[in-house]
Amino acid sequence: MELAFRQVDVAAELRRLRTFDLQVFGPADAFPAAYWRQCEAWWMIVDGRRAGCCAFQRDMEFGDDLASGDQAADGVLYISSTGLLPKYRGQGLGHVMKAWQVAFARRNGFARVVTNTRAGNAVMLALNERYGFRRIRVTDGYYLEPEEATVVMELKL
Repeated sequence: MELAFRQVDVAAELRRLRTFDLQVFGPADAFPAAYWRQCEAWWMIVDGRRAGCCAFQRDMEFGDDLASGDQAADGVLYISSTGLLPKYRGQGLGHVMKAWQVAFARRNGFARVVTNTRAGNAVMLALNERYGFRRIRVTDGYYLEPEEATVVMELKL
């Protein structure tokens, strides 16, 4: 298996990013175009095909309040999205992506990594915990359709 990560040219690949997002997360959790423009995104390429994608915001803290959005925070890498297309799940690629994300944060000098996920996403919660993330708070009603809490997690580097 040939594996690589390639930075997304968000301006040129916005439509492809949004299509990918819909395939992975569905319409309720897909990011709007304006949000993607704020992110640094990376494709996970497996055997020449886009299998996964992750998105970061540098020096940013996850904001629980949807109205005010995320907050600036020096030395923090916010992982705003981690996703694999359904046909690539169950092959250990989530572990590869999470290890790559942590290595990216270390390589770029971040002191802390923050992410969040649906409270019911047991696979992602367990994956994050396996890589040393700890739960720091839960915000009820963060997600809609269906309504669900978000679990915010951090990794101190």
